[in-house]
Amino acid sequence: MSVMDSEAASGAAQRRREQRGWCWYDWANSVFPTSVTTVFLSLYLTSVATDAAKADVARNGLNACAGDNSLVNCDISILGLAFPAGSLWGYLLSVATVVQVLVLPITGAIADRTQSKRMMLAIFAFGGAITTGLLALVAGQNWQLGVVLFIIGNICFGASIVVYYSFLPEIADADERDNVSTRGWAIGYLGGGTALALHLVIYLGHDAVGLSESAAVRLIFFSSGIWWAAFTLLPLTALRRHHAPERGEKGAAAVTAGFKQLFTTLREAKHFPLTLAFLGSYWIYTDGISTVSQVSAQYGSLELKLPQDSLIVTLLIVQFIAFVGGVLHGVLARRIGAKKTILVSLATWLLVLVAAYFVQAGQEMQFYGLAVGIGMVLGGTNALSRSLFSQMVPAGREAEYFSLYEVGERSTSWLGPLVFAGVGQATGSFRLAIISLVIFFAVGLVLVALVPVRRAIEAVGNRPPELL
Repeated sequence: MSVMDSEAASGAAQRRREQRGWCWYDWANSVFPTSVTTVFLSLYLTSVATDAAKADVARNGLNACAGDNSLVNCDISILGLAFPAGSLWGYLLSVATVVQVLVLPITGAIADRTQSKRMMLAIFAFGGAITTGLLALVAGQNWQLGVVLFIIGNICFGASIVVYYSFLPEIADADERDNVSTRGWAIGYLGGGTALALHLVIYLGHDAVGLSESAAVRLIFFSSGIWWAAFTLLPLTALRRHHAPERGEKGAAAVTAGFKQLFTTLREAKHFPLTLAFLGSYWIYTDGISTVSQVSAQYGSLELKLPQDSLIVTLLIVQFIAFVGGVLHGVLARRIGAKKTILVSLATWLLVLVAAYFVQAGQEMQFYGLAVGIGMVLGGTNALSRSLFSQMVPAGREAEYFSLYEVGERSTSWLGPLVFAGVGQATGSFRLAIISLVIFFAVGLVLVALVPVRRAIEAVGNRPPELL
C-alpha cells in the first residue's frame, strides 16, 4: 500500500470514528427532554409549588387551597407576579423558550467565530448535566430553585444541540450525511427510551427500596445528570478540530464578534432564498410533529379514556419504535434520496392522524398501534431534515444557520398547540382537534415538494449528493 493509500485509509477510519462518537451525543442528551422535561419534572415541580402555596395559605389563615381544585386556587408569586400553581409549568416552558430564542443565535455565531466547537459542546453539555443533577435539591417548597435550574439547563441543552448539529458537515460528506444523521437520531430515541425505562423502574419501585415518591423523583434527576455527562465523554473523545481557526477571537472579543456575525448572517441569509424556503417548510411541519408528541397523552387520557399505565406504555413504545424508524429512514434515503423520503414520511404522518381520529375509546391496542405509527416517523423526519438542511448552508457557517434552525423551530412551536386547543374548545371534541393538525403536514409536504433542493445546495457552493 502506498503512502497516499495509507493516509486515505487512516483518514476514512478517523472519519468513521468521529461519526460513531458524534451519534452518542444524541444518546447522551435525550435523557433531558424525555425523562426530565416530558415525564417527571412537570408534575413534580407543580407539586412542590402547590405545597408552597398551601403553606402560604395556611400561614395566612385561609382555606382557598382546599378541595380538588387546589391547583387552580393556590396562587404562587415570583417577581411580583401571582398565578395558580397549576399554571407554573406552562409559563415556565414559555419563558424558557423565549430565553432560548434570545441566546441560541449568538451561540451559533460565536461557535463559528472561534472554531472551538468541541470546547463549547463540552461547556454546554456538562453545564446542562450539572444543572439537571442539581434538580435533586428541589424539595419541600423551594420551587423557585427548580425554575432557575430548568431555565439554565434548557439553555445549555439548546445551545449544545446547535453546536452538535454544526459538526455534521465536518464529519460526513454529502453522500454520508443522511445515514449519519438518521443513525444519530435513532440512537437518541433508543437512549431516551432506555433511560426512561430505568427511571420508571426507580419510580414505580420506590416503596420496595424504602424511598419516598419525592426522593425517587429526585434520584431520577440526579441520575439523569450523571447519564448526560457520562455519555457526553464519548463524542468529546472522538471529535476533533478539522481546521485551524481563521477568526481566532477569544473571550470578550469572541462574544463581540459573534454579535456582529449574527447580524451579518441575518442580512446575508436573504441571498439564499431556497435555503430559507426549506427552513420555512421545516418550521411548519416540525410544529405539527412536536404538537402531536405533546398532546398525544392528553388525547389518550381525555378523549380515549385510557388509564395512566397505558399512556406510560405508549410513551415507551414510541421511544423504542422511533429507533427502528430512524434506521429505516436512513435505509430509504440511501435508495431514493432524503427529500423523497421526507415526503413519504410526511404523507405517513397524515395517515397516522387520520387513524388517530378513528381510534375507539378504551381500546388500548388501537392506541398502541397508533404509537407504533408515530414512532416509525417521529425520529426519521427530523433526522433527514437536519441532514438535508446541513447541505444548504454555506461552509464554515454551520453553527450560525443551525442556530436559526433551532430558534425558528422554537419560535413557531406555539402555533400547533394553539390550533389543537382552539379547535378542541370550539367543537368540544379532541377528535376534531387531533385531525385539525393535518394542516401542518399537508402544507409542509406541498412546500417541501416545491423546493428545488439540488439548486439550493449548489447556490451555497456545496456539492449535492447523488440522490436527493
